[in-house]
Amino acid sequence: MLRKVCSGRNGSWLLAAACTSLFGSAALAGSGQPSPKQIYFQEAVTPIAEQIHSFHDIVNWIIFFITVFVMVLLGYVMWRFSEKRNPVPSRTTHNTTLEVLWTVVPVFILVVIAIPSFKLLYAQYTFPPPDVVVKATGNAWNWTHEFPDQGIRIDSVMLQDGEREEAIKSGMPADQVPRTLAVNNEVLVPVNKVVHVLVTSSDVIHSWTIPSFGSKVDAVPGRITATWFKATKEGIYFGQCSELCGKDHAFMPIAIRVVKEPVFNDWAKAVKDRNRNRVREIIRQVAKEHAGQNKTALR
Repeated sequence: MLRKVCSGRNGSWLLAAACTSLFGSAALAGSGQPSPKQIYFQEAVTPIAEQIHSFHDIVNWIIFFITVFVMVLLGYVMWRFSEKRNPVPSRTTHNTTLEVLWTVVPVFILVVIAIPSFKLLYAQYTFPPPDVVVKATGNAWNWTHEFPDQGIRIDSVMLQDGEREEAIKSGMPADQVPRTLAVNNEVLVPVNKVVHVLVTSSDVIHSWTIPSFGSKVDAVPGRITATWFKATKEGIYFGQCSELCGKDHAFMPIAIRVVKEPVFNDWAKAVKDRNRNRVREIIRQVAKEHAGQNKTALR
């Protein structure tokens, strides 16, 4: 019944937000990039992101029931123990049962939260053997991605408005080159493969973040931090630096395109051979296949 109410056209955005959070629906969020009027996470395309969403939903249910319980209890206390109904206040100071309950119940709730939390942390920091290794270096203000096994290096810089228009005119679907997120050189990785990302910085602290992957790790000068993902759905997925790194912090996006393994191998060879025309041709072709993946019901 509540789901039906939540889906009604005349429902308020507040009700929609509550329903979306409680039921974990991604109907109001797109895949790979933000969507208009989005009130939920971007679509999860990795096992870690799915666990993050699941944990979020569990905690939201707990918050919902605690909030309702406290509101009902406060309303009852205000009604039952008002001055009109209790002209002579009770002098009761202790109640053993209540004291045990308000100690034990919160502990039980914390245990319920802790179990999926520890499982998620374990999954995030237990790295399976890699199929592909990528080194991501944050620069002021762009990203460099290197593939040590393939012997290639790619510098990705945000497209300006004029460059976006040229890309669209050349055949790139408009939804594949969103403003302030599209880059001149996309990074391709194979679908259903474990990718280890080694993250560092050449100057100040940055943060390598892809929301749909559930990946977020700081890029610290002089240190190597790491994350991993296994994308299970083809498409292009955007992220941005998530640390306040300087004046162009808001203009250093990340664009990762997940493709079939043969396409990845062709792209890596073309990049290694410095065959720019072939690289553009490969990306343009897969972009057409991925067109429309970011559309939502609200558009």
